Parts: sequence; structure tokens; C-alpha cells
Amino acid sequence: MADPWISHEAGRAALEEISDAWGRDAVEVCRDEAALATTEVVQPALFACDIAAFRVLEAEGASFDATAGHSLGEFVSLAASGALDLREAFEVVLERGRAMQEASETSAGAMTALIGLVPSDAADVCQVAGRGGVLEVANENAPRQIVLSGSTDAIERAEEAARSRGAKAIRLRVAGAFHSPLMRPALDRVREAISHLEFKEPGMDVVPNASGRPTREPSALRDLLSRHLVSPVRWERSMRALGEAGVRTFVEAGPGDVLSKLVRRNVTGSTVIAVGSPDDARAAARAMSDQKLEKANR
Repeated sequence: MADPWISHEAGRAALEEISDAWGRDAVEVCRDEAALATTEVVQPALFACDIAAFRVLEAEGASFDATAGHSLGEFVSLAASGALDLREAFEVVLERGRAMQEASETSAGAMTALIGLVPSDAADVCQVAGRGGVLEVANENAPRQIVLSGSTDAIERAEEAARSRGAKAIRLRVAGAFHSPLMRPALDRVREAISHLEFKEPGMDVVPNASGRPTREPSALRDLLSRHLVSPVRWERSMRALGEAGVRTFVEAGPGDVLSKLVRRNVTGSTVIAVGSPDDARAAARAMSDQKLEKANR
């Protein structure tokens, strides 16, 4: 997933910077499917690719008013906005990946996406299926897409309960019960690493997962980041907040287009661009420039 970015000078430079901080070749790591199956490797690898994509967008002339990242992506947003130094943010991502991997091995868990349930129904499922286990809402992705996280037995009961209500339940391919109390063994380590970061006022609004509200206040960004490992990702609220602030064009930088699909479901009338290669970045930058010119001429 890093290969598309090495053909662009800005992308290649970003990957080299990450490789230097990691002590590993980020591009080669991203070609190792077995390594990417582990939390401690896939998290820094995704961070590297997302930053490379953002740097290419910048190099092609794209500029942004706000940024948000889903779960791990919050670290990317903070680095891209200038709130955190890239290398320092990456070092915390490394520690986060290691700590979450170890927590997952200590306390086995799972995550499942419920498609077709409103939040109140998902909360009811959690209350009933979570008895005798651990079960929490982990991601509030869209009006009828809620991700639950918890102990494996509770997840199995939740899936059965959701299906009995006519919803779909899709088990996620993840190593553990992220954004749930089962990650508490990792929390102190990650908070300790975050405590050493210097947060600066970002050059654009940042929407933290734990609040779903845009801010540029460094102390708020620190506090909310320190909570996000065991707090739900309030993605629907985040996207709606950006839409209410006047954002109409959303760019997903990096591998995949899952977040692009969620934006379309959360922000009616939005323009969404998934950028997975330098060619995509050039096209996105041109489209954004044309939109700004058209708006200025109205």
C-alpha cells in the first residue's frame, strides 16, 4: 500500500522520513502481508501511507480548512495539521501499536459492525448482550452503522441479538477489542507517551474522535487524544460537525475508500474524493482549485 507514493518526490520523502524514525524500510514493511496482520506493525504502516498521501496532496497544491482521522488516523490528522511534530507523533504510534498488541494478547476480544440499527437499538443490544462480559459501542460511524467491541462471547451474543432485530452483523478482521475497556492495559502506556508530546496550535481545525467537535486548542487536543483509546470514535458526529461548519469537499488521503462512503452517508450533498495515488492527488488538487475559483467568482 506504500508503493503508489514512492513514484512522487513528496511521497517518497515522507516514507523515507518515517523509515528513518522506525529503523525499518516502511515500503518493504507495507509489502509484508504477514507483518501487516499484527497491530504493532499495521498501525505505523498505515500512518506512513496516510502521511505520504497528505504530503503529495500538499505538494500538488491542495490546501485544507480542517482534518479528522478515524481512530489511528487522529494521529495523522494531528501531524498533518501541525499540532504535533511528525517524528514525535510516529514514536507514540509505535508505542500505541505495541501496547494494543500486548493488550489484545492478554485479553482476547473482537469487534463487529451492526448495519441497520439506530444508536438506541445498538445501546439496547449492548445492555442485554454485555451481561457477564465486556461490550461497548466502539465506533459511531453513520446513522445505521455502529461498531461494537468487547469480549468474544459478548460479541457473539450481540451479533445474534442484532440479527434477531433484522440487522446485519459483520465481524471485523482486527486483533482485539479496540476502543473498549479491554484496552485498559494499554492505556497507561499510551497516555505516558502522549504526556511527552508538545501540542501546538494547528494550522487548521482538528476534529478529535472523543468529542466529534472541531477545535484548535492544544490542551483540548491533548486531553481528548489521551482518552481516545477507550472512548468511542464519534465519526458521524465529526462529519456532521464539519458539514455544519460549511465543509462541502472531503478528501480521504491514503489506502481505501471506507471513510469516503461514510462521509456520503453523513453529509448530504458533499463532494467526496478518495486519494490513493499521486494521480488521484493531482486530480483532487485541480478539482479543489476549480471549486475555490468558482466560489470566488460567484
